[in-house]
Amino acid sequence: MSITNTPTSNDACLSIVHSLMCHRQGGESESFAKRAIESLVKKLKEKKDELDSLITAITTNGAHPSKCVTIQRTLDGRLQVAGRKGFPHVVYARLWRWPDLHKNELKHVKYCQYAFDLKCDNVCVNPYHYERVVSPGIDLSGLTLSSSVPLLVKNEYDYDYDNQQCHPSSESHLQIIQHPSSRPSPQESFINPALLPPSDGSISASASAFGAGPSRPVTNDIAFQPPISNHPAPEYWCSIAYFEMDVQVGETFKVLSTCPTVTVDGYVDPSGGDRFCLGQLSNVHRTENIERARLHIGKGMQLECKGEGDVWVRCLSDHAVFVQSYYLDREAGRAPGDAVHKIYPSAYIKVFDLRQCHRQMQQQAATAQAAVSAQAAAVAGNIPGPGSVGGIAPAISLSAAAGIGVDDLRRLCILRMSFVKGWGPDYPRQSIKETPCWIEIHLHRALQLLDEVLHTMPIADPQPLD
Repeated sequence: MSITNTPTSNDACLSIVHSLMCHRQGGESESFAKRAIESLVKKLKEKKDELDSLITAITTNGAHPSKCVTIQRTLDGRLQVAGRKGFPHVVYARLWRWPDLHKNELKHVKYCQYAFDLKCDNVCVNPYHYERVVSPGIDLSGLTLSSSVPLLVKNEYDYDYDNQQCHPSSESHLQIIQHPSSRPSPQESFINPALLPPSDGSISASASAFGAGPSRPVTNDIAFQPPISNHPAPEYWCSIAYFEMDVQVGETFKVLSTCPTVTVDGYVDPSGGDRFCLGQLSNVHRTENIERARLHIGKGMQLECKGEGDVWVRCLSDHAVFVQSYYLDREAGRAPGDAVHKIYPSAYIKVFDLRQCHRQMQQQAATAQAAVSAQAAAVAGNIPGPGSVGGIAPAISLSAAAGIGVDDLRRLCILRMSFVKGWGPDYPRQSIKETPCWIEIHLHRALQLLDEVLHTMPIADPQPLD
């Protein structure tokens, strides 16, 4: 090794690997990192100039210009290390720059001649030939978010720390939509500053699901909107139930309307009020995997009720939280219940809109009632025409609309969020009830409005349609 303790391509592989290991970011296990680096150094031993470029780039944290560092592209484009497969430029960018990186967040620099996206026979894996950015994609302008821009992506793989296995993505109707933090490190760029919310907390009315979208003026509508209902607000604005897998643990926690902000964390303070501590709750059926996941809840999340009943979430944990939110589904252009939203540490995002929920429950209740009447008329031989019941066809869609029940409407008033572990197509868990620790939040103002909607629906005998 050279006098400066920085190795060169002439040094032994072991010395080079040891030096490069000192610069890893810690997102992967030491054994995986070592095998990945050893594999790369061995591939580059016959290309000394590229190996020297890699050493220079890593040991100087990209402070000095470096050449492309290339390996042979495989048939499927992925690299296998220690039984795990991943895109090579992503694997090494995670090791040395961004441990929480997702493959859709990388963009090569202009001077990189062998970038992964260029489809060359060789692939550049120099981490400093790539930048971390929001990937371009479909423009969903008008997405209401605070300091975060969601990414509709499918993860390359999810490494399950419970059983040390890599689970390839499976086909599912669910999509994972990611909401990164708005506070990246100096070398990272997640978000256009124009999309950040004003300091007074008013809602940003413009963003794109994949990057900066067309802007619209930002206004604080909450302060000027009349209440949806004159009925007095409920005593509690929400109630929170904690679950481990499919079992509720502990009593339901209720949050007073006089306390608009509540923190749900993994600590043990039993005082209550504006803090629901999950660490104090015991469960005789708790498994080792659940216990391990609970240790990572940490500072958890903060729920904030704004205006008459809108809800915002701030992720305080060092690990992402996952949310099932009909509001975010709609804003992302998805069908209700069709997506899981990943909220990164420090992200602050709106997850529930009371007015939107109220409109949706009114529409669904009216459609269901009209469908029941139309279905009864159809059975009697009076098939509705295309202009009847909002144009609902008198067959399958009619039956589906008629099948909407109170439980379906109640789901509009409920949020579900999991800590640490996600679910969906990129995870071994297909349902939130398979995650180790999660909460269900019932929003009382929304339930109160639903009760009013149900009470105002006229109950009449089905009449034949002309």
